[in-house]
Amino acid sequence: MLKIKRLSEVIGKKVYTDSGDLFGLVEEVNLLDNKIDGWRIVVARESGMIQVLGGARGIIVPHQFIKAIGDVLIINKNAVPVRAEEDGMSLEEEELI
Repeated sequence: MLKIKRLSEVIGKKVYTDSGDLFGLVEEVNLLDNKIDGWRIVVARESGMIQVLGGARGIIVPHQFIKAIGDVLIINKNAVPVRAEEDGMSLEEEELI
């Protein structure tokens, strides 16, 4: 059975990737023409994602990357930006050389 949630009930819920890693907390819902456009997620310090995001406090995840909403939000791991590592250096380091 489908259980409908109010948007206010989702604010503050924990967000996990589909691989089971903690990502953060839902801070805000972005609406466009009365439809959900995206979710502002604050990155949890214990998730280790702050280094990947370059010190950013959070990200906006488009709604199509949300897999499930219940007691927690499950997001597609492709929604999480990842630095590509080649030869032990990140792409940002390679651009500086």
